[in-house]
Amino acid sequence: MKPATAAQKLGVYLPATPESFQSQPVSRDELNDMIARPPQWLVDLRKTGPHPRPVVAHKLGVSNAGLARGEVTEPLTSEQIAGLLQNPPEWLVRERAVHAEVNEENARVKAVKAYKRSLTPRQN
Repeated sequence: MKPATAAQKLGVYLPATPESFQSQPVSRDELNDMIARPPQWLVDLRKTGPHPRPVVAHKLGVSNAGLARGEVTEPLTSEQIAGLLQNPPEWLVRERAVHAEVNEENARVKAVKAYKRSLTPRQN
């Protein structure tokens, strides 16, 4: 697979990976090996960053769209994320509330659908 796909599956920011990772395709076996026994560069990168957008969004408790609305366009390090969480700007407080509401609504809809499925008799 392409290095960009492998980096996405590993949850790391591709430009921060070693050149040897970026320049060669990664086999499924190599990817599985990195997941099972991550090399030191991968451990360090996951710990300190810079992190890709989906990881930043998850760590901040917002959506990717919330990051865009907050004008966060660059990858952030773990230290930068911790700083934002310690002293959250207005946009982060607002986006975390929106994200929580969306998650609650999704859970409610899922529960309603499950309930409706439980009322429907099964066909064999």
